[in-house]
Amino acid sequence: MTYMLAVFRSRSQAIDCNRKLACAGIRCALVNTPKEAHIGCGLSIKVDMQQAERAKKLIDAARYANFYGFMSMTNAGGQTYISTMR
Repeated sequence: MTYMLAVFRSRSQAIDCNRKLACAGIRCALVNTPKEAHIGCGLSIKVDMQQAERAKKLIDAARYANFYGFMSMTNAGGQTYISTMR
């Protein structure tokens, strides 16, 4: 299954964004950023691809200073694959 990750360098901003997305009715989950992303430690918000565009608009509008970017995460055959998306 493929998900969108919104990757943050700030735990507090990730938590705030997750709350805002949930309040807007977007199914999301706060997760540790996968090591395959090579970002270091941080938190990401996992969003179903069906709601990715709506989530992107809300995140872009919020202008988080410590927002890293959007990534696609696919789990297949016990492996996690990460790629940059925009």
